[in-house]
Amino acid sequence: MSTIDAFPSIALMRVVSLLPSATEILCRIGGADLLVGRSHECDFPTEVADRPVLTSQKTHAATSAEIDRQVREALQDGSGGAGLYRLDEARLRELRPDVILTQDLCDVCSIDLRTVQRVAADMPSKPLIVNLNPSTIMQVLDDVLRVGDAVGRVAQAQQAMVELRDGYWSAIDFVNPYVPGPEVLFLEWCDPPFGGGHWTPELVQAAGGRHSLGQAGAKSRQLSPEEIIEAAPERVVICPCGYGLDRAWQELDVLRNTRWWPLLPAVMDAKPGSIVVVDGNQMFNRPGPRLIDAFRWMVGWLNDRPELIPPHFPVRAAC
Repeated sequence: MSTIDAFPSIALMRVVSLLPSATEILCRIGGADLLVGRSHECDFPTEVADRPVLTSQKTHAATSAEIDRQVREALQDGSGGAGLYRLDEARLRELRPDVILTQDLCDVCSIDLRTVQRVAADMPSKPLIVNLNPSTIMQVLDDVLRVGDAVGRVAQAQQAMVELRDGYWSAIDFVNPYVPGPEVLFLEWCDPPFGGGHWTPELVQAAGGRHSLGQAGAKSRQLSPEEIIEAAPERVVICPCGYGLDRAWQELDVLRNTRWWPLLPAVMDAKPGSIVVVDGNQMFNRPGPRLIDAFRWMVGWLNDRPELIPPHFPVRAAC
């Protein structure tokens, strides 16, 4: 029995989250008891596992290249998130949410905003739709406050934001701004290769690395073999969007079969720990509280400060 069902006499605000990072924010500010529905990708923290699932994935593919093809087709026909995900509209109406947390930052990450707005417009209660679109780490922290304000947990959100901000700035104290850091290739997808976008370039640079293949705040983009080789990365982070650690590890074979991979300094030098695989699904790909953990790992990795790395951080060295 969920917390909400256990106390039916208490009129709690009813919140639906269709975005994993928003679910994490809600729980981080003590709002797990408000959650009455979630997306199929909202898998953290584990206490939300008993909440009704309102979305499902339409596309299924075995390889990264096939997933990329299906995504491109959805984007070309204009369907975007509607072409990639299903929304259980009837169940959403039955849940009678007061607040719906969603996004339109990425067309392929979750159900699209237009679908959510259309369904919400027909609900008698007319729920508040909170659309989260951060592109920088500070905007992620601002979203903690936005969610707190929307669900009536203002004080808890302010406390969480202060703690997260402290975790960020205390890690920066270990970065030497006067010593040029290594060039970092951050792969958000491997076939074809996409460089990390939005908050990722900012985090790499703040951690002491260089990220010449991406611009802070800009979307992730496909990289050509020529520009990857020209960048001459000394470190590589393999962090495919939506992949867990074991699935991301399989992408090493894809990269090793390209003509450009053996030409990278990080591969040729083969220094221990210079190429790593990270659980992108849980860490860098979600603009939520655990981005601070990801950043602290990045600082520790680039600056040889293992004491900064959170316990059990999901990373595996490829060399």
